[in-house]
Amino acid sequence: MVNYNPLQNLPSSDELPDSDDTPVDHELQILIPTLLRIILNWLWASRNDWFFGVNMGIYHTSGRNPRIAIVPDSFLSLGVPRLKNGKLRPSYIVWEENNIVPTWVLEIVSKTYGGEYDEKITDYARLGVLYYCVYNPDYWRRDKHDPLEVYRLVDGKYVRQPGEPIWMPEIGLGIGREIGTHDRCQREWLYWYDEEGNRFPTPDERAQKEQQRGDRLLELLRKRGIDPETLS
Repeated sequence: MVNYNPLQNLPSSDELPDSDDTPVDHELQILIPTLLRIILNWLWASRNDWFFGVNMGIYHTSGRNPRIAIVPDSFLSLGVPRLKNGKLRPSYIVWEENNIVPTWVLEIVSKTYGGEYDEKITDYARLGVLYYCVYNPDYWRRDKHDPLEVYRLVDGKYVRQPGEPIWMPEIGLGIGREIGTHDRCQREWLYWYDEEGNRFPTPDERAQKEQQRGDRLLELLRKRGIDPETLS
């Protein structure tokens, strides 16, 4: 939680830009968070107490200037409504969210190093983000890190979490890597997992399984001499 001091005369969302206007270096920085959000929208469809931001500015009071946002590739906040006053958010302003900071943040390392292992890890710890996730699919050898690292905030410092997928009990989800297809591209993606390490499928995968199940049923009916067209 970030302490709110009314004497700071903090700006409102109308006064602040959506982000820092810095373009992403690679489309993965949009596609991976979007896939995670799509899956989460299905998993938590009945819940209205969470918000998932993609390339959105987080304005906070833990830095030098509350008008300068920190902009992760994506983040998840729990205990806040999907819509803010019935509207979509242009940015995430901590002092307008009951001082609830994101629970989980994702940074995707690209060719241009962005301080994911030093400056940003310090910034997110100061902000109070519980889980800091760094995905480095292409340059992990260059940076001498593993492709996926998840850190949990313990006594103000981040501690690397072992294993993969990495279970995050406060969120009720694990995160890990697997080869799959998204946006017509087969490659390694990040996915959500349950506590037993089972990957949650995407909505497209679920639809495909339902289609296959339906096709098998139709084939079975035809083998038994039953015309599916005659069934009401």
